Amino acid sequence: MARIEIYTKMLCPYCVRAKKLLTEKGADFDEYDITMGGPKRQEMLGRANGRTTVPQIFIDDYHVGGSDDLHALDRDGKLDPLLAR
Repeated sequence: MARIEIYTKMLCPYCVRAKKLLTEKGADFDEYDITMGGPKRQEMLGRANGRTTVPQIFIDDYHVGGSDDLHALDRDGKLDPLLAR
């Protein structure tokens, strides 16, 4: 299965929604909580081309974007192939 990384913050409903979809797909993911900032937040900003919203999701270093982007991939039938890599 693909390597999935997701940058999140506490109490973020979009983060919960994205993690729920990934869990329903049976996907394991590495979660980085950037609620308090720090080096992981800076890392996210660099990888996500300065996007500051969460979640920011990466599948095998491909920048998916946020929760809405992840769900759009799923609706279009493109998420499962990405996860199966």
